Amino acid sequence: MKKLFYASFAYMLVGVGSGLFYREFTKLNDFPEGQFTQLGLAHTHLLTLGSIVLLIALTLEKAFTISNSKKLFDWFFGLYNAGVILTSAMLIAHGSLTVLGQESSSMIAGIAGLGHMLITAGMIVFFLALRRAVLRPAATQNVPIQAASA
Repeated sequence: MKKLFYASFAYMLVGVGSGLFYREFTKLNDFPEGQFTQLGLAHTHLLTLGSIVLLIALTLEKAFTISNSKKLFDWFFGLYNAGVILTSAMLIAHGSLTVLGQESSSMIAGIAGLGHMLITAGMIVFFLALRRAVLRPAATQNVPIQAASA
């Protein structure tokens, strides 16, 4: 659970920082306000896919102890985080080039696509681990023990 919490917190910090970078970088380079750049999307990707999704995973972990399926959970965590980091990095790279008035290579789009595929694979593995946890017999789940009535 700590791993999910700290990763979510890190994404929140980086997400807020990327929003600040977007605002200041576009101002510094006199980029026209209202003109589209993928640089602004990194902020929302990091906050939503990074912080919020991992907070939801944390609540599901608390309820169902998904990490009992250690291999599946570790695969989810690695694939998903690699995908979010790769996708966000390519958004920042492509967006920065746009602000600077330079052309972006198709390699950046390809790597961003790979990042999206990793996110998708991570989510599929997460749902496999969640399914296993939800369908686990009730006796082995994290069920609060109620005191016997006297």
